[in-house]
Amino acid sequence: MTTYFIDGQFTSKDSLKLSIDDRGYYFGDGVYEVVKVYDGELFTAEEHFARLSQSASKIKMAIPYSEQQLIDIAKELVKVNEVKTGHIYLQVTRGASPRVHQFPELAVTPVVTAYAIHNPRPLSNIEGGISVKSVEDVRWLRCDIKSLNLLANVLAKQEAYESGCAEAIFVRDGFVMEGSSSNAFGVKNGVLITHPASNLILNGITRQVVLKLCNEMGIPVEERAFTPEEMYAMDEFFITSTTAEITPVVLIDEKPVGTGKPGEITRKLQEAFARQIPLSVARD
Repeated sequence: MTTYFIDGQFTSKDSLKLSIDDRGYYFGDGVYEVVKVYDGELFTAEEHFARLSQSASKIKMAIPYSEQQLIDIAKELVKVNEVKTGHIYLQVTRGASPRVHQFPELAVTPVVTAYAIHNPRPLSNIEGGISVKSVEDVRWLRCDIKSLNLLANVLAKQEAYESGCAEAIFVRDGFVMEGSSSNAFGVKNGVLITHPASNLILNGITRQVVLKLCNEMGIPVEERAFTPEEMYAMDEFFITSTTAEITPVVLIDEKPVGTGKPGEITRKLQEAFARQIPLSVARD
């Protein structure tokens, strides 16, 4: 039986009790993080929970646990659920209060919920690549906040899926932003190109790992906005996220990327990323 965490207690799913007045349910008034688990160990947990704190601060919400306490909760969930390869999902809502748009007048304790599940590495996508579809970016202007308000992302992902694609790539005002649940990278003439971290994209933790690897490997990087026309002309393209890792893109809007196969720099980054995780998992 899966063990969950809610309001300071570890409990079974059947015993979970969430208020209908929770502001996460009414407004998506909350933030969340997903942390990868490799060989029973959390990967980049400190970075994830630091970003969770930043997201909470940006929406003027205080998390009732320290970052270290959240890490300890995540570790306990991994242990009791015996997760080897998978991920932690943790979210914080502003709490339960009668429905009004403004913050509750009376003190309300934010609600923290979390769980750990088994989730294998997407080796087929990592090896063979995926196709993506560009869609208009109709999200709000604070995409840097990892909030629960994901309806625009859901609609974009569904549009991509209905077209036989694994991911949607957002285009705003003539420039490529990121994926519906990932960051986007192109490679042209040996240079890695990705949208700079700003309010218009989420500064993904895996994105940060990739940029660090590029610095260590001497791969030149340009953090700048680029157009869909530039995207189509890339020699290589890939997306990154906690669960997707570094996934090559071989088709964009039914147009092949480069040779139509994962490129050399993408492969080198995948190999470098694999060296960051336990050897037994990297070889799975």
